[in-house]
Amino acid sequence: MNIHFVGIGGIGLSGLARYMQKKGHSVSGSDIAETKLIEALRKEGIKINIPHSAKYINNQDIVVHTAVAKPDNPELVEAKKRGIKTFSRREFLPYVVNDKKVLSVCGAHGKSTTSSMLASILPKTNAIIGAESKDFGSNMRYTGSDYLVFESDESDGSFIDSNPYIAIVTNTEPEHMEYYNHDLKLFYRHYEEFLKKAKIRVVNADDEFIKTLDFPMKKVSIKDAKNIRYEIIDNKPKTVFEYKNYDFEVYGFGEHLVLDALLAIEAANELITMEEIQKNIKNYHGIKKRFDILQNCENFILIDDYGHHPTEIKATLHSAKIFAKLNGIDKVSVIWQPHKYSRTIDNLDAFIECFNEADELVILPVWEAGEEPVDIDFETLFSKHRPIFAKRIKADSNNIMLINENGNTIKEINEGLVIGFGAGDITYQLRGLI
Repeated sequence: MNIHFVGIGGIGLSGLARYMQKKGHSVSGSDIAETKLIEALRKEGIKINIPHSAKYINNQDIVVHTAVAKPDNPELVEAKKRGIKTFSRREFLPYVVNDKKVLSVCGAHGKSTTSSMLASILPKTNAIIGAESKDFGSNMRYTGSDYLVFESDESDGSFIDSNPYIAIVTNTEPEHMEYYNHDLKLFYRHYEEFLKKAKIRVVNADDEFIKTLDFPMKKVSIKDAKNIRYEIIDNKPKTVFEYKNYDFEVYGFGEHLVLDALLAIEAANELITMEEIQKNIKNYHGIKKRFDILQNCENFILIDDYGHHPTEIKATLHSAKIFAKLNGIDKVSVIWQPHKYSRTIDNLDAFIECFNEADELVILPVWEAGEEPVDIDFETLFSKHRPIFAKRIKADSNNIMLINENGNTIKEINEGLVIGFGAGDITYQLRGLI
């Protein structure tokens, strides 16, 4: 088919586009702005136009669009005029997954890490994940296998359409509740339907909703791992633990990584031996924007992390404190770019508490992600942290500059461990790209 992707620069849609191209389809796309990801897609032979325009719609068989594309998008309007079928990402999903045995990973947080670990443990499988794996340098790997490791999405309910052969659930914490009309019963019903569709189910035994379900599942708990410890191996942070009489080591620090690894191990063990898993999991080198160490000098460490949910931030911040201590560093500074007004408001109390281990907190403006602005009194709500407010940051070698609305530097941070949290453009600010 000739397939056009509207919003191809997103991490989710780009993975599908790459996969369909490798399957032999003709793929093109468009987006609103140039990015490093779009540059990479072009190098792979995908024609991409910036910005959206009706003139890019001509003889395509179908047009696939991101969930945030508006009905008046000129390409969607033109496609309908021409009688070309249009699909949302969710509607298009069956074209991608229905001919594969899918190892489908979902959950409010931890799913990118778990799916990336699983893809590294099972190197012969296809993989489409919601982050760039440092193992294979992409969010997609095509092998032609009958199996597909797939990071499914609960934000639009599409995980129930991911054709799960093995369903893996990291947790069922309420998230993206605006899609579910803030109806918890509807939200949990989706998870139950997702699990029931699968032949094999691997789940977090400590999740409160999972505990209420009575059908067969392989349950794992952090308590199943023994002798958890943190080591720097070959200058990389590693969490080491014992499980079922095997020693495992995974990239990064934290008990939350042990749980992700246990889920990946049990899912993979349906296909390969524990000995193979023990060896292959060492191929997991983390994922871009997840505890991504950008600089590591004698007195200065800079880390980028995609964490934008309070549970993620709390766990990763604790890991950063451990990493700092092992490197002889006492001070940990956090730079937080809140992601979406709705998420911030829905989880406000948890956000206030998740930074308790930070020695210093810098708050950037909310990354709106298409939402209308809402007035949130961060200064009062987060007063116990004595936060510093900056318009943006500027990074250069061993130094982070906090910039105010007038473009002036209000502070420089050039020692200690600095970790940035957020799913917006903070990742590019930390890398000095904008």
